[in-house]
Amino acid sequence: MRKLKNNELGRIDVIEFKKIPKTPLIIILDNIRSLNNIGSIFRTADAFIIEKIILCGITACPPNKDIQKTALGSTESVDWEYYKDIDELILKLKKENIYVWSVEQTNKSKKLNTLKIQKNIKHAIILGNEVKGVSQKTINLSNDVIEISQFGTKHSLNVSTCSAILIWEFFNALT
Repeated sequence: MRKLKNNELGRIDVIEFKKIPKTPLIIILDNIRSLNNIGSIFRTADAFIIEKIILCGITACPPNKDIQKTALGSTESVDWEYYKDIDELILKLKKENIYVWSVEQTNKSKKLNTLKIQKNIKHAIILGNEVKGVSQKTINLSNDVIEISQFGTKHSLNVSTCSAILIWEFFNALT
């Protein structure tokens, strides 16, 4: 067994990336504080050819050297937009028949390990602030809520880890 070199991996360039069909998934980052988390989520979105990332509220936007530190150029490949008001964004997405999920722990959240992800529609996943999570108002506007079951001592996952799990699950269900 031999470790492959980077030039043996068959990676595409940004021009090719822009042309290929995308996974019908939008990642929404609402009030994310950590620039490293933002960059990491861009990098995961690139890896699984996610349609776009939408940044909301206080979430920083590229170009930014601290985002770039973890994004490693994926802010150039992954399409992104900024919306100040997430409530307006959710209403717009729902009018476009995009199914909007909040990621939070609620009394009616659906456990990811039991989720049946509907194909043939576009999905949007909202990830909230590292401390406060997704606001109740945003949860109320969403179509549904996903919860990633956890069994250790911590009550939540890092937002970039959470995004990677969700992107992987939706990628596998939608492609």
